[in-house]
Amino acid sequence: MAKPNKKLPTKSVYIYCNNCKYKLFKYKKGGKGSLLKCFKERIVEDFTITPCMCPNCETIFARDTLVNGTPAFKIIGNKAYCK
Repeated sequence: MAKPNKKLPTKSVYIYCNNCKYKLFKYKKGGKGSLLKCFKERIVEDFTITPCMCPNCETIFARDTLVNGTPAFKIIGNKAYCK
């Protein structure tokens, strides 16, 4: 399986908690699809205190996993969105 490109995408998006609308990450997202996973190497700014947990409402919005050998956060369905 292929790993993500080393060159970061140019498009930056903010990822928000769907429950309380708190800003979680600034992320370099590639492609037009929905947000399914966040590779840790593409996170530019991290506004969370505990990984995978919203600091405002304490909702768990992702799982810490390996995707094709690369550390990533897999977003739980409808817990986070990007703008």
